[in-house]
Amino acid sequence: VQLVESGGGLVQVGGSLKLSCAASGLHFDYAIGWFRQAPGKEREGVSCLRSFDGFTYEAESVKGRFIISSDRAENAVYLHLSSLKPEDTAVYYCAAIGGYSSSKRCPGRWTTDAVDYWGKGTLVTVSS
Repeated sequence: VQLVESGGGLVQVGGSLKLSCAASGLHFDYAIGWFRQAPGKEREGVSCLRSFDGFTYEAESVKGRFIISSDRAENAVYLHLSSLKPEDTAVYYCAAIGGYSSSKRCPGRWTTDAVDYWGKGTLVTVSS
């Protein structure tokens, strides 16, 4: 499985950005989504999507501002970021959990210890 992120960059407060994750090697039942890690903080789950039924989840800290989406034909997952705040500054990682019934891990078990596959991350910097 390979996950490759793109789309990070520098954006002003209140701005928008679209992150992309090109996924390959995932089959059948899986959960895929995004984590982020701010400087000096632990990695946290931001958003996830279930392959089984298309259910999506966004964490309370980003709800209403970030939206996860996917394009199965392109094997891609996206994170649409809007109304960005300085506290959104972080490295954003695409992540996936694979295997039987894995999609059920989203959102209740969308945690770093449950993730099977990680991308290398893309940096988002929000300037004030």
